Amino acid sequence: MLETRRFKRFNLPLPVRLETLESEREEVLDLVVRDISYTGTFIPSLRVFPVGTKLKLDFTHPSDIHKEFKDINILKNCAGKVVRSQYNGIAIKFNEECKIESLKVI
Repeated sequence: MLETRRFKRFNLPLPVRLETLESEREEVLDLVVRDISYTGTFIPSLRVFPVGTKLKLDFTHPSDIHKEFKDINILKNCAGKVVRSQYNGIAIKFNEECKIESLKVI
């Protein structure tokens, strides 16, 4: 299969707290990222969200995270939306202000 992704994905198991922003019933989930890129992330989850669901993401990163990802701390109170939801997880696209320059490896 031909790779069509524009930005490289990194396997960084970062803990993340997801909070729905537009549902009638607020949901909060504590999960762990499978991979992350400049524009988004994939998070394994048994919970399925409709495509387009807006989420607040609050990432926690260990102090020993790779030095080249020093700006990953901008991912506190970040926002994004679900672009794909399947049985094994959700793909989230970050809002523009949440993109991490150090992950922009083209």
